[in-house]
Amino acid sequence: MKKQNNAGNSLQLIAKTFAGLEDVLAKELNELGAKNVKKLNRAVSFSGDNAMMYRANYRLRTALCILKPIAEFDASNEDELYKGIGTINWANYMKVDDTLSVSAVTYSKIFTHSKYVALKTKDAIVDQFRRRTNKRPNVDTMNPTLAIDVHVSEKHVTVLLNSSGDPLFKRGYRQSGGKAPINEVLAAGMLMLSGWNCQSDLMDPMCGSGTILIEAAMMAYGIAPGSYRSQFAFEKWNDFDADLFEQITEEDIDVPEFKYKIYGSDISPVAVRIAKDNIRAAFLSKHVDVHVCNFFDTRPKSALTVVTNPPYGERLQPGDMEIFYRKMSDKLKIDYLGSVAWIIGSNPECMKYMGLHPERKIKLFNGPLECTFRKFSIYEGSKRDQFGE
Repeated sequence: MKKQNNAGNSLQLIAKTFAGLEDVLAKELNELGAKNVKKLNRAVSFSGDNAMMYRANYRLRTALCILKPIAEFDASNEDELYKGIGTINWANYMKVDDTLSVSAVTYSKIFTHSKYVALKTKDAIVDQFRRRTNKRPNVDTMNPTLAIDVHVSEKHVTVLLNSSGDPLFKRGYRQSGGKAPINEVLAAGMLMLSGWNCQSDLMDPMCGSGTILIEAAMMAYGIAPGSYRSQFAFEKWNDFDADLFEQITEEDIDVPEFKYKIYGSDISPVAVRIAKDNIRAAFLSKHVDVHVCNFFDTRPKSALTVVTNPPYGERLQPGDMEIFYRKMSDKLKIDYLGSVAWIIGSNPECMKYMGLHPERKIKLFNGPLECTFRKFSIYEGSKRDQFGE
């Protein structure tokens, strides 16, 4: 064994996220007071104590989960993998009457099947308890006492505990998703990448189930995303400190008074009903306004920030895309002068129909779809005319 990290004041932790959100997640962690913050691929590593681990789960908006590495070793075959897992004293982390789940990710020519790595890990843990107690813990993939992640990079194996449980994008407020809902973590990341600092009105004129609006209101009013959740995985750990976690949930966060508006619309009455249900479940009905309206009939009263996820290839017929995106561009140039619009889309062909030149392009992922998040500053006339495509 190279290293085994049991209980201690200083923990090495990893926050996973979507590709493209590493910068904003690192910024969030620095603002929380995490130490040794380092960007990785779709993740950010950091160090801190149990309080920081609890706080990261409770307050981070752009993290998918918080992992606590407990051991790492090299394995050249399945027997070495089994022995390496067996070297960990699992009684430090769970009791025989507890349940476990194991998930694995492999980037290896030796271990090519992640499910097999997960199975061997489970066998090693179960066999250790059976040898010691003549009993074995059971597997529970839905709500385990201990969720274990195994990452294999060629020969190198890292064993981690998932302190979050359900992915952190499952805030707890969503009543329904509607069609093609945007992920909560992605929505929060888009808002942060847009540079919206809660110092202007924010609008989503194609709001769907309202996720962008809800995440914006949570930011504006300093609402921790974890405040809606019923439980985190670390609450079932042997060393869980309930008093410490309660202190963290009651911490005062200095949030400037929000003096602007957050509002949105959608052409679909069903989508607006779903959005209102979600907003109500998030206790934000007084802070977010949504109504039924075709985007092409909207007319904001002043310049604002637009962040939106319009229909694209998966939701529009190919013949409709050019018409829709050209009309959207014209609408912005006529009625949104002085505003900044951030638009995400997965089909680059759609954006070619925009008569506006993007100031920034950021690659993001909406589920499996590779997307581009583009910034358009709306000036008099077309930026195509000024700068070309």
